[in-house]
Amino acid sequence: MKKIKNENNVVELPSEIEDDYSDDSLFNISSWGADLSFRELISMYEEKELVKPELQRKYVWDKVEASRFVESILIGLPVPSIFLAQSGSERLIVDGYQRIMTVYDYVRGIFSADGKTFKLSNSEKINVRWRNKAFAELSTDDQRKIKSTTIHAIIFEQKKPENDDTSLYQIFERINTSGRTLTAQEIRNCVYQGTFNKLLFKLNDNKKWRKLFGTDIPDSRMRDIEYILRFFLMKSKKIIDSESVQIPLKKSLNDFMHEHQYEIPEKIETMRSEFEETIDFVYNSLGERAFKNYSRGKFTNKFHPAIFDSIMVAAFNAKERGKESSIISEELHKQLLSNEDYALSISMRTTDVENIKKRISMAGQILFGIEK
Repeated sequence: MKKIKNENNVVELPSEIEDDYSDDSLFNISSWGADLSFRELISMYEEKELVKPELQRKYVWDKVEASRFVESILIGLPVPSIFLAQSGSERLIVDGYQRIMTVYDYVRGIFSADGKTFKLSNSEKINVRWRNKAFAELSTDDQRKIKSTTIHAIIFEQKKPENDDTSLYQIFERINTSGRTLTAQEIRNCVYQGTFNKLLFKLNDNKKWRKLFGTDIPDSRMRDIEYILRFFLMKSKKIIDSESVQIPLKKSLNDFMHEHQYEIPEKIETMRSEFEETIDFVYNSLGERAFKNYSRGKFTNKFHPAIFDSIMVAAFNAKERGKESSIISEELHKQLLSNEDYALSISMRTTDVENIKKRISMAGQILFGIEK
């Protein structure tokens, strides 16, 4: 069971099987090494030749961790390699963002984590020679040492197939060496930058969605954003018209983001209104417990992905058929969640196409009176 903690509560998310996949295009890449000084990296970052993936997870090192990394450079310890992905004239930071930004922040004097003046930690973990000192307070030799220290970069570039980011996605997935492995949605956020990705972040701030998901603040690992993406996938023709036995969920979500990566403004506006109007409809009809299960005479505290999928798509279909005025009682909601067939469809083989269609159909019938 996964848990997301915030200041207000804990949201428990049912574990789902990750459907990893591979693709021959993974091997249609080239790679090479380059030793880059921090002076070069800072200049490249400022001139936007070196970029962090759009809206990437925030800087996460605390002051002591960041200070010890700077101290390691001053001592002369070797710095771990970074991984970059060549994308046109830009290089995306695949792994090494914390290291690069730590030095960048220290040299410019502001610590990203809190926006305050960056002085090395006043802690016994830091050599007294540099303790509590800003970059500007270091000796000229120490300043020069930080800027001239080199870090080995391994740079990847996908050659073929063109207009397909499968290899780039798998590079992010397999070659992330930082303290915690990137989630699937964090990788999508790195790879599929564009208008649709920006829309997902905007929708994730919707106040009613936040209440329905169960936390006031966005999840730092982007799981909430992945569920919004799932709504768009699950209501699409890829699912509705699918004759497959099972959908490879991870690949299907990747493909959907790639397909809509640079969506035109008119389509983005349509997608925005589809999600927000459906969220309004669900929230106003079922309240904050809409996506939680019902067991032993009470609602659980868990946000349930398969319940979310089915009720959201059923509500979208109901809106499309002009059934927004339908009266949805709590009893109907409990009736749906207590139905044995529905319960099986949200708990067993949840990516089977038959089960996806079944739970959407049952939610439509019981809650909104939509006939098959």
